[in-house]
Amino acid sequence: MIKRWAGVRLGVFLMIGALLALPASAQKADDGIYRQLNLFGDVLERIRADYVEEVKDPELIEAAIAGMLRSLDPHSSYMPPKAYNEMREQIKGEFGGLGIEVTMENGVVKVVSPIDDTPAARAGLQAGDYITHLDDTPVMGMTLADAVKKMRGPVNSEIRLTVVRQGLENPLDVKVVRDVIRVQSVRSRLEGDMIYVRITSFTEQTNSGLEAAMAKHKAELSNRFKGVILDLRNNPGGALDQAIAVSDAFLDKGEIVSTRGRRLAETHRYNAKPGDLANGLLLAVLINGGSASASEIVAGALQDHKRALVIGTKSFGKGSVQSIIPLQGHGAIRLTTARYYTPSGTSIQAKGIEPDVLVEQVRVEKPENRRRRSEADLPKHLEAEGKTNAPIEAVDSGDKEADEKPRDFQLNYALDLLRGMTLLKR
Repeated sequence: MIKRWAGVRLGVFLMIGALLALPASAQKADDGIYRQLNLFGDVLERIRADYVEEVKDPELIEAAIAGMLRSLDPHSSYMPPKAYNEMREQIKGEFGGLGIEVTMENGVVKVVSPIDDTPAARAGLQAGDYITHLDDTPVMGMTLADAVKKMRGPVNSEIRLTVVRQGLENPLDVKVVRDVIRVQSVRSRLEGDMIYVRITSFTEQTNSGLEAAMAKHKAELSNRFKGVILDLRNNPGGALDQAIAVSDAFLDKGEIVSTRGRRLAETHRYNAKPGDLANGLLLAVLINGGSASASEIVAGALQDHKRALVIGTKSFGKGSVQSIIPLQGHGAIRLTTARYYTPSGTSIQAKGIEPDVLVEQVRVEKPENRRRRSEADLPKHLEAEGKTNAPIEAVDSGDKEADEKPRDFQLNYALDLLRGMTLLKR
């Protein structure tokens, strides 16, 4: 037994040494780390020997790694091989699941943003929702990776989410049917003489999609082209290089973003190259509380250079950089390694981007289909004399889609503002 325990301890030391890959400077630190590793080995051996049920060594080690990373911040985590492969598929723009970007807050899952045209968006999930139960299983106590794994599943299978939403007294039960999520990250259309471009997330196809959309609509408008609305609302982020490329698409020069780690040598600055897809014309960027990470980089760069007017509500405030570090044959770790800074040197982390023009998304609710109280409902009312008039029925507008689709107040405000600025320039 002693030999077996000694072998386990040696294996633990070798494994942790390989994972940490401590630089020479760190190896000269006090001997405390070696005592702590000795403690780790003692606890591992005690669990293997005395826990009420037999546990597998790989599961224990993975759980220890996951706990170590989870103690750092909400975005550092361990990804087993399957989760790592799924993450790589997501960056490519196609993956299976519900279609939401999530984080962990106060022990439960918080929705950063639902992705457009996905099961989560169609089910009505909103940025800022808290998911407390998955099919009646409490989220409290799960890791983020565990919760995400449980939300994934076979296509067309159903999951029930218990959702706590600000402003509502009681939790909601939301049923979502899983599907293959194909993210078309760029959507566009003409809004009169303006080009409207919506970016739902930053995948490998985002910049090429933006360039194609702009070329198509500029050709359609020709000399009637007056400006661009770039919609980053509920965009949870994605690939840093794509955020830089999108920012660069509307900037001729200057810094786009910088990332700063613990050491001065780990500072990186990314600068724009000449060329502006909008030809220097007016540009507005729409953001809200679901705009996070890479979308905040774009909004912050264009705002700091006074290239765009940022309209909407304050963004999410995720200003940290996560590096994906593969572990040979053991998945990968997602480790927070730096912070983002806008060109003015402002950190986005836990602050977000403040819009130039604060515009809340006003929702016009249709009145409930019920009869209003009137004199005839009052007790002991006087009876009507003579012939009564027939009730007037509501007139069908004939435009069912317009009746059902809520008015996008923020977008309309941005369009009106840019058109007004265009007139002033004349």
